[in-house]
Amino acid sequence: MKIKNLLVAGLLAVSGMFALATVVNTDNAMAAFDSSQCPNGSLFKTKPAKAKPADQIKTLADCNLANDDKDLMVTATDIINVIVGVVGVIAVFVIVLGGIFFVTSTGDAAKTKRAQHTILYGVVGLIIALLAYAIVNFVLKNVF
Repeated sequence: MKIKNLLVAGLLAVSGMFALATVVNTDNAMAAFDSSQCPNGSLFKTKPAKAKPADQIKTLADCNLANDDKDLMVTATDIINVIVGVVGVIAVFVIVLGGIFFVTSTGDAAKTKRAQHTILYGVVGLIIALLAYAIVNFVLKNVF
């Protein structure tokens, strides 16, 4: 019985939200929107050269959409470069961490060996990140 009451209450709540959303949307849908209604601080008002043309602005969201047709390969290159950059920063952090392990090993052979391996793995990671950056940029610039 409790589950049935919970289901009925949940259905009523969801249907009430849909009814409220419909009322709100019908009020806003009646008004036409043009570029003169873009708020101050929007891309259309602050940098009109980068924003969509005034005749293409039909909604409030269009006020902040850039008139930027970036190529897919440019976007992919940007994303890959950011990922490789983050991997490089992590590799440098691992090298520094290995240095801290080495300094705090106090002559213990096991701790010294662990520190040396940590530094080695950090250097290998950094080399791989640099090579990945070079290879990706070479391929994307020369092939595409």
